[in-house]
Amino acid sequence: MAMVNAHDNNLKTFALLWLDAAVNTSEENREAQQQLRSTINHVTTFENASLCEQYIRSVCLYDRLVLIVSGKLGQEVVPHIHQVRQLSSIYVYCMDKPRNEKWAKNFVKVSRFTRYSIFCIYFLLKGKSCYCST
Repeated sequence: MAMVNAHDNNLKTFALLWLDAAVNTSEENREAQQQLRSTINHVTTFENASLCEQYIRSVCLYDRLVLIVSGKLGQEVVPHIHQVRQLSSIYVYCMDKPRNEKWAKNFVKVSRFTRYSIFCIYFLLKGKSCYCST
């Protein structure tokens, strides 16, 4: 069994899930996926909240998952998956931060909101500053 350095900044110990109805359709999203895959060993995309939830529940209890989700689908899926042990944190990207903060306020795993590019989340996951996140 390999030892894992707790201070390893390349996130090899996490799997990243990305839930968005348009995750595979826009050029920006495809470019972001490529960037994320260069840093994180396991990136899985979902366009459907139910399939994403099924996947999360099927993962081993000792695995750790980070979820990037659009505000609309986050509001739908987070109440159903928040308590799942495997889910470490949730990053919501949206255009209407105040609206999404209302539904997310009771879910401590919701870590950040950004209304800009998915690239901001990439930088946040790397532990770097992103001036576009608000």
